[in-house]
Amino acid sequence: MRKSLMIVGVLAGTSLMAASLAPTKTAFAADQLTVTAFGGVTQNAQRKIYFEPFGKKTGIRIIDQEYNGEAAKIRAMVDTKSVSWDVVEADTTAAIQMCADGVVEKIDWEKLGIDRSKFTGTDGNDCGVPSLVYSTVLAYDKDSLRNGPKTIADLYDLQKFPGKRGLSKTPFVNLEWALIADGVAVKDVYKVLNTPEGADRAFRKLDTIKKDVVWWQTGAQPAQLLADGQVAMTQAWNARISTANKESGKHFEIVWDGEALGSNSWVIPKGGPRVDSAYKFIAFVTSPLAQAELASYLNVGPANKDSIQYVDKAVLSSLPTAPENMANALMVNLTFWADKGPELRERFTAWLAK
Repeated sequence: MRKSLMIVGVLAGTSLMAASLAPTKTAFAADQLTVTAFGGVTQNAQRKIYFEPFGKKTGIRIIDQEYNGEAAKIRAMVDTKSVSWDVVEADTTAAIQMCADGVVEKIDWEKLGIDRSKFTGTDGNDCGVPSLVYSTVLAYDKDSLRNGPKTIADLYDLQKFPGKRGLSKTPFVNLEWALIADGVAVKDVYKVLNTPEGADRAFRKLDTIKKDVVWWQTGAQPAQLLADGQVAMTQAWNARISTANKESGKHFEIVWDGEALGSNSWVIPKGGPRVDSAYKFIAFVTSPLAQAELASYLNVGPANKDSIQYVDKAVLSSLPTAPENMANALMVNLTFWADKGPELRERFTAWLAK
């Protein structure tokens, strides 16, 4: 708790000092920045921890907007030379794809003034600066299932753990978990999945539980499925499970074995008029203290590895990037999904329809 208070104190002190130095004139176009992110509780936290302190420190007013991650919106702005979003938070897979398509700026890390090696989620990600690390995990309700699953293989054990399974309606992570449950070591998952035989193997394993799956499509659904007793266990995003425990008094348990780590990234749409200010913003919100504060607030992993030292230990144990939770973690290969994603999603859609 002392560290969390220290973070708040440092940020608050910085904000107060910045407020006394901030320009008093009305903000004009050059003094504002439009930042677009995913909305919800995450963006509410970003307003408090990122947007407002940045504005006070720099005199640049943040106008924030929300979207659902549609890369097509960014592409349309760039193609028509009408870029109105200066900085966008995107799923890192989308950031990699937009980079390949020339839709977003390539990041100049020297200009940013940050060591790229300090971040999780930069492999193959030349146009994004990772903003946070999230984890897809297995979860269950301890009140309903006292001796619950311990591994990803248990998700597929219908005899030991009878009942419905909640899975996200996407091949993303499901194919990886199917291979892990079938005995493939975490380190070999993408080597196997990158072959026709490996993909066949993953779909065959999914076949064994297909009739017992409840498919979900939004992040709020897994906690509700558990609360309503509709599933014995479910795939979920770790932060949603932690939030349900904290805010609703639930006793949901996270199985960290095989957690699948993904990330979001800040990107700069190509051709925007305020690139220099965008760099200042990204540098501010990816600093160790700022990311540690967001991690403590949302139970997401900070992408900046130097942030961990500032996170309160009571919160650290619930973060996907906590050392003990990383013991058998799978780092989602975003380059693989950017390359193979369209093909595998098409096959997955056809498989669901059978």
